[in-house]
Amino acid sequence: MKKVALLATALTMISGSVLAADMPVKAVKAPPPAPFDPWDVAFGSAIMNDYVFRGVTQSNHKPSVAAYFEPRYNVNKDLQLYIGTSAESISFPNRAAAEVDIYGGIRPTFGMFAFDFGVWGYLYPGGQCFGGAGPLTNSCAAFGQGTDFGLGNGLPINGNFAKRNASFYEGYAKLNVTLNDQWQVGFNEFYSPNFLNLGAWGNYSSVTAKWTAPSTTFGSSGVGMYVSGEFGRQWLGTSDAFYGTTTATAFGGPFPLGIPEPSYNTWNIGVGFTYKVFTLDIRYSDTNLSKASCNAFTSDYSTTSFSPSNITAINPGGFGSNWCGATGIVKLSADLTAMSNLK
Repeated sequence: MKKVALLATALTMISGSVLAADMPVKAVKAPPPAPFDPWDVAFGSAIMNDYVFRGVTQSNHKPSVAAYFEPRYNVNKDLQLYIGTSAESISFPNRAAAEVDIYGGIRPTFGMFAFDFGVWGYLYPGGQCFGGAGPLTNSCAAFGQGTDFGLGNGLPINGNFAKRNASFYEGYAKLNVTLNDQWQVGFNEFYSPNFLNLGAWGNYSSVTAKWTAPSTTFGSSGVGMYVSGEFGRQWLGTSDAFYGTTTATAFGGPFPLGIPEPSYNTWNIGVGFTYKVFTLDIRYSDTNLSKASCNAFTSDYSTTSFSPSNITAINPGGFGSNWCGATGIVKLSADLTAMSNLK
């Protein structure tokens, strides 16, 4: 009897196993994909020991702070629309309160090629006019620049002229090529019909290169590193009569209708360290502008360095500026996006 009971139990177990094996396995449903959110916002801030723009200091070689805010709309993974605004502290000859930028454009990507097309406006509110008085060629009133604070002698100390309004805009086109995980090269083109409201057109072209160190360079610390550089040329046309000269020199002139603004080369190279949203960038910047040409171009309000060697056709006053010379820049910045950093 016991043998029969054991046999029945075994047959029951075997048949149960077979039936279980024959039953279909219920499929486990994968979680639905996250919905695509096309909207994003990039924002950040920075502090630097010198705000340099195309090789020329905008802060009289003094510290500067900056911040930006950039809403973005991703049409798809390869096409982005954006607008933005930024602000930087400056120290301009016309005593403008700050630089406020408004910009917008489109960023299409085709594989390794990332393009960027847009328009950038540079606003300098709170400026004052320093120029000639009355019927003189560089009269503030004649150019709609308001009251003449220079009382006919231009800026204090050196007599340079500066318009109240230095605002202008540029159209730009950029291309960034990602060659591999470590190397990128870039090409940039900017054009303004009235650069810095000098009355002169401006065209800036540059090439850039960047090498990013492998992620294992600093182990698991999360620290990244890169080396980057840029070489560019700023072409400039002839200014309007506000910046014209009425003094002849042994080198030519005068230019009562406006001076031929000095075109120049500029370059920079630096190393950067990244950690999470922070970047520390240490950079060397320079141009090939002489001190005389730099003074004529920038209307530097701080220079008192007169020298006969600085007398040129476009700089008859003989003052020289160091605003365009070699300088070191240390910049600490934080850059975030809402989708990546605020989830």
